[in-house]
Amino acid sequence: MTNTASPILASDRHTSTAGPIIEMHEVDVGSMRDQTLLVVEKVNWTVAARDFWVIGGLQGSGKSDLLSTTGGLMPPLGGKYHLFGEPMPIFDEPRLKTRLRMGLVFETGQLFNHLTVRENIGLPLRYHRNLSKADSFSRVTEFLEAFELESFADSTPGAMARNWQKRVAVARALILEPDLLLLDAPLAGLDLRHSNWWLNLLDELWRGHKLLGRPITLVVSAADLRPWRGRAQQFAVLRERRFAVLGNWAQVEAASADLARELVGIESKVSS
Repeated sequence: MTNTASPILASDRHTSTAGPIIEMHEVDVGSMRDQTLLVVEKVNWTVAARDFWVIGGLQGSGKSDLLSTTGGLMPPLGGKYHLFGEPMPIFDEPRLKTRLRMGLVFETGQLFNHLTVRENIGLPLRYHRNLSKADSFSRVTEFLEAFELESFADSTPGAMARNWQKRVAVARALILEPDLLLLDAPLAGLDLRHSNWWLNLLDELWRGHKLLGRPITLVVSAADLRPWRGRAQQFAVLRERRFAVLGNWAQVEAASADLARELVGIESKVSS
């Protein structure tokens, strides 16, 4: 039987976007630890519907801070940022529907340890759609099955390994069927099996996963760009407080020697 999107969410779905999904002009990004501290400056970035971006950077380069600002968790220190045409950050209730068109997956998952896996995944349906556990049961079960989480359904996150916790986090982010998904270092700390599962999942989401019934836009952060070769469409890098758009993979390989060594792991071909 083919899984299709639940009719419960049909009235809340936005399947078209007139302009860019993400549009940043001269945006300054602060640190999550100290929002007055500038970590990335003068970001100029446009993400269109159905783009698949990977943002590379070494530890401490500001990847998580940029995604937190993109996700509206903290305001930019400067510049202008629009999400689906709305000025960010969006905190006011009348624009809640716009904010819910975006899902965010943290590197650590940020799950609620006092809730079971099933309850964690279903929480957005109960909180934002006012559904009971019974009403959301079938939809949550679809995600449990698709992400191989059935055996963990009644466990709490603390009883699971990190690789499985990450799957719970992405299921929770997708349960409201967003148009845009932001993922902070989804491959960090994973073995080859789980890394391949994530790469295949994101490829399906970008092309149109059966759980959602349509393609979505993806923005991913990574410390190593190599696993994303042949998958992501666009690459950018954070380095020395600057955000630089590189383009496609061929343009990544043609980038500077320093960048190649740091994020692509290839030897420089520049003659001495």
